[in-house]
Amino acid sequence: MAKINLLPWREAQRKEKQQEFFAILGVGAVVAAVVVIIVHIYFSQRIEAQQLRNSYLEDEIGLLDKKIEEIKQLESDKAKLLARMRAIEQLQGNRPLIVRFFDELVRSLPEGVSVSNISQSGQAITIDGEAQSNARVSSFMRKLESSEWLESPQLDIIQVKDASEVRISSFKMRFKQVIPKAEEEES
Repeated sequence: MAKINLLPWREAQRKEKQQEFFAILGVGAVVAAVVVIIVHIYFSQRIEAQQLRNSYLEDEIGLLDKKIEEIKQLESDKAKLLARMRAIEQLQGNRPLIVRFFDELVRSLPEGVSVSNISQSGQAITIDGEAQSNARVSSFMRKLESSEWLESPQLDIIQVKDASEVRISSFKMRFKQVIPKAEEEES
């Protein structure tokens, strides 16, 4: 009798194809795992490189912030020094003004008028004094008005006192000290 294979050939073929499928699936899984690992390593390296760049930039920003603070401090010091220099220059320029003020005051002060107190705030000057009569105070104001260095005299208070049968006028006056050169330059 001839040999008859009673084994189901379809089942053998199915097993063969199943083994083939699982082999391909296994190879695909291994290839996918290798690709995932390679991609993971690649992106990990990229992230690490970016973190190194970020830390470098943060360090440089920190250094620049320190330099900016130093520059601000230097600018502040510069502004303070310039203010001091301007103040010194102004004091040097105004130094002869006090001498000029007293010279003009003495020239404008008529006989019979005395000054007891002088105070100055900026260009505004206040004088307290006594005069033998109101006419002498008026003369004093006219002389102040005609001065190049003094202007705008204003009489605040004038009081007449009788002291031992002599009339004395006590007064308080305000005026401004000016620099004639400054007025000429402005015109």
